[in-house]
Amino acid sequence: MNKLSVPLTLSLMIVSLVIGLAGGYYLSPSYQQTMYEKEEMGFGQADRFVDLRYINQMATHHKGAILLSNQIAEKTERDELKELAIAIQAGEPKLIEELYGWKKDWYKDARTVPDPKVANLGTPDEKVDLRFLNALIAHHEAGIVMTREIRTKSSRKEILDNADAVETFLTGSITTLKKWREQWFNVT
Repeated sequence: MNKLSVPLTLSLMIVSLVIGLAGGYYLSPSYQQTMYEKEEMGFGQADRFVDLRYINQMATHHKGAILLSNQIAEKTERDELKELAIAIQAGEPKLIEELYGWKKDWYKDARTVPDPKVANLGTPDEKVDLRFLNALIAHHEAGIVMTREIRTKSSRKEILDNADAVETFLTGSITTLKKWREQWFNVT
């Protein structure tokens, strides 16, 4: 019995050590940071699926704009932001459908992307509009990073044209949002 229990004991100790190290690594802040960085690494290599990754991430990006606009539409008193929310809610679904059409045609993939996590704008107080502007500016800046990256990795005309159009829109929108932020809150 002693001969069997020594190998069994050693095996259990090794398994426990591995599980403990893996659990500690998973729960550590450095693991959480590396996982976050992996999600933010972009589209990866310029392989045959790079356009699919762009389509999914850009669809998620558009959904994020809708979610932010839904929040501000219920909380703002400013007509400019109400009109912007209406425009986002009307326009973004069309952009998502175009992306899904390409996804289905090119990859035979009809799956939709999940809703992203977006900033919670909080209660409708005197700073809710500022929080929205800050969140949407950051959101647009992230979209520009995506469009610039895909230009270096895709050769598909539709994707490159999409990236150009999205970046042009986002750049102009950021200018407007920053102008409002400066006028309304004296924040540059």
